Amino acid sequence: MSSSEKSRPSAFWPLAAIVVPLAGLMAKVRITDGHKLPREGAYILSPNHVSELDPVLVAVAVWRLGRAPRFMAKDSLFRVPVLGAALRATGMIPVARTLSRDSAAQTMRQASELVADGRGVIVYPEGTLTRDPDLWPMRGKSGAARLALAGDLPLIPVAHWGVQNIMGRYQRGLSLWPPRKLVRVAIGDPVDLSDLKDRPTDPAAISEATERLMQAITALLEGIRDEKAPPKRWDPSSHGQAETGRL
Repeated sequence: MSSSEKSRPSAFWPLAAIVVPLAGLMAKVRITDGHKLPREGAYILSPNHVSELDPVLVAVAVWRLGRAPRFMAKDSLFRVPVLGAALRATGMIPVARTLSRDSAAQTMRQASELVADGRGVIVYPEGTLTRDPDLWPMRGKSGAARLALAGDLPLIPVAHWGVQNIMGRYQRGLSLWPPRKLVRVAIGDPVDLSDLKDRPTDPAAISEATERLMQAITALLEGIRDEKAPPKRWDPSSHGQAETGRL
């Protein structure tokens, strides 16, 4: 059953009318445990990140499950003509590169707005495409966990696999043959943060919440791939790789 945010007219309707059929030509999206995505209310959805095409197919999966897919986007994009208007119309969430002393206040404000509006948001906890050679989730950043703890919001892991066969990591252009490649998407149970919710600004609590999230995403991906992830999560800094992305 769809949520009210999908059933009532919005800027998502014309976007979905274009994007969903196009995505359907590229991929056959098979969703497991879609009932674990809340039909109403605020939530944080955190996927793994293997391809620049991920957001499109994750958004399609979320739309199919009855919710409006919203992402966090750099605040500078909101100042771009036309694009900025589209981001605001669809309720995307601006993220400013604030000083550390301002970041907690910004997170609390964003969490409060999500709760008040009953909206979900998709946050990539790795912050950028995984650097792991075999495309396993790498070390997570704290943005998703901070937001979840700040608003006492469900932090829902999701893993997908198959997108990389349509657009590989760092690949330019799409691999469209054969058409409709299989993309598996698995939704997990909310990460249990009950013992941490009274410590939303404690760095140790945020770090622990992030680690639990990455473990949950990795476990879901192991199930989809029918493989075991490496015992140690890839850390770009220990391999001389520069990281990008704030979250």
